[in-house]
Amino acid sequence: MKTVRKQWLEAISAYQLVLSFLFMGPFFSLLLLFLLFTPLWSFSVLYLVWFFLDWDTPNRGGRRFAFVKTWSMWKELRDYFPVKLVKTAELPRDRNYVIGGHPHGIMSVGNFTNFNTEMNDSSKHFPGIRLTLAGLSFIFYLPIYRDYISSYGICSVNRRSLDFILSQPQPGQAVVIIIGGAQEALYAIPGTHHLVLRNRKGFVRLALRHGASLVPVYSFGENDIFHLKAFAPGSWQYLCQVAFKKLTGYSPCIFWGRGLFSASSWGLLPFARPITTVVGRPIPVPQILCPTEEEVNHYHRLYMQALETLFEEHKESCGVPASTHLTFI
Repeated sequence: MKTVRKQWLEAISAYQLVLSFLFMGPFFSLLLLFLLFTPLWSFSVLYLVWFFLDWDTPNRGGRRFAFVKTWSMWKELRDYFPVKLVKTAELPRDRNYVIGGHPHGIMSVGNFTNFNTEMNDSSKHFPGIRLTLAGLSFIFYLPIYRDYISSYGICSVNRRSLDFILSQPQPGQAVVIIIGGAQEALYAIPGTHHLVLRNRKGFVRLALRHGASLVPVYSFGENDIFHLKAFAPGSWQYLCQVAFKKLTGYSPCIFWGRGLFSASSWGLLPFARPITTVVGRPIPVPQILCPTEEEVNHYHRLYMQALETLFEEHKESCGVPASTHLTFI
C-alpha cells in the first residue's frame, strides 16, 4: 500500500506535467511581453537575444542534460499510472533507427516517460542507442518552454532536424516519432485504438534515405488516462479543430481527468491507468536516397503489419479484450 505522502507526490508529479504541457509556453510568452513594458524590460531583451542566437538548436539534435532525465519527479510520474517498458528484441548499436510511437493519446505519456527519462532504464534495455524524441516544431517557438523541453533532448520533428540526427557519424542514433501526431489526439477515446497511419509515409522515406531500421512501438493504456469529447468527422466543431491544427500544428482537444483533491470530480489530473509501452522488433531497411513510391509503400505495409502483430501479441497481457483490434485511419 502506498503512503499518503507517496500518493501526493505521484499526483503532483503527474499534475505538473499536464500544467507544463498546457500553460508553460503561453505563460512565459505573455510574461516576457509584459516585462517589456516594465523597468525589468532588459530581462526580456536579453532572453530574446538568446532566443534568436539559439534558434537553430532544435534542428541540430536539441540540447539534452543527463541529470534532467533522472529527476525524482519522473519516478513519481512513472509510479502514478504506473508506466512500464517491455522489450521484445535487441536493437544492435551498429545501425540507426526510426522508432514509431503509437498512439499519440493526449500527451504521449508512455513515450515521454520511457524514452525521455531514465525511470524505466531505457539506456540499459538498449545499450549504445541514443534515443531522441521528436516534438512539434510549433512548441520550439514558445520562449522558456523551448529551453525546458530541449533539456530533455527533445528535437523538432521537421525533416532537417531528423536528417541531422540520423546523419551523425556515430551509429546507434534513434529518433522516436509519434507518427499519428496531433491529428491522432482527436481519436484518443478510452478503450479505442484508432491510429492515423494509413497515409503517413514520411517516416518510411526518412528510414529509406538513411538505411535506418523501422521499429514499431505501442503504448497500451495511453488513451485511457483522459476522457475526450470527440466530434463527428464533418461536424463544424471537428472542422474547426482540423483548421486550427493546419494553422498551428496543434489539435485543440476538449479533454478532462479527475480533480487533484477528489477522484469523483473533474479536473486536469490524469486518471491512474497502467501504461505499458511495448517495443517491437526492428525491420531492416536498405538505404535508398531517392526511393520510388512502390518502395515506400512496400516498407509502409511491412511496418503496419509488424505493428498489428505487436498489438495482437501483447493486447491481452495489457488488459485489452481479445475482440479488440487496431483501426488504421
